[in-house]
Amino acid sequence: MFTPQGPTLRELAVQALSSTMRGYDLLAPKFDRTPYRTPDRVLEAVAEAVRPLGPFGRGLDVCCGTGAGVDVLRGLCRERVTGVDFSAGMLDVARGAHTGAAGGPVVDWVRADALALPFTRAFDLALSFGAFGHFLPEERPGLFGQVHGALRPGGLFVFPVGAPPAVGSRAYWSLLGFDLAMRARNALWRPPFVMYYRTFPLAGVTDDLVRTGFTVRLLPLEEFGRRPDGSPRVRLVVAARA
Repeated sequence: MFTPQGPTLRELAVQALSSTMRGYDLLAPKFDRTPYRTPDRVLEAVAEAVRPLGPFGRGLDVCCGTGAGVDVLRGLCRERVTGVDFSAGMLDVARGAHTGAAGGPVVDWVRADALALPFTRAFDLALSFGAFGHFLPEERPGLFGQVHGALRPGGLFVFPVGAPPAVGSRAYWSLLGFDLAMRARNALWRPPFVMYYRTFPLAGVTDDLVRTGFTVRLLPLEEFGRRPDGSPRVRLVVAARA
């Protein structure tokens, strides 16, 4: 991260002391050169798992950032693909980096809050990568309700969820430390910067989706292997609007 191409420590500090939206506006030009961008391996695995569930006409990337998920949708949808994000800076980078290919689906970029999506029954497929840590648990039902309303009947909302790290592992302590530091930052500094790694448990997420009106399936992404207990390291949540 701390390379000539990526953000400097000072830039990250300024971002962390800004609001969530302003922080991403500032980070946008260098975002794709940080570990925060969803790895291509994850994007490709999701695309391969979703493709047999189609065909799809129109797709929506919820909290699209710099547009990595839009590229996935362009390979899955025939008519139109829309990326939506609340950060003008991230959308500017996305527009410059991801233009629609000749003969492919039309690509749109929309600035909007995911908690107030300006769409009604417009899409066959919605996906999201790496954005859910920006929503507090009490906001999840509202977020899922907005996506539900944006989908046509039978439309799918898909996203990957990794298994939590083993208690006591290095990853466990790293994520716990990050979340505690962020909570302390938000208790002492305004405006808040909402980003947590441990607020999106699969069981709670599934319950919220069902209460919103989705039917939910969980597909293992076998490319990422299994844990010692045999459970998948990464699952794909496939939520269908009835």
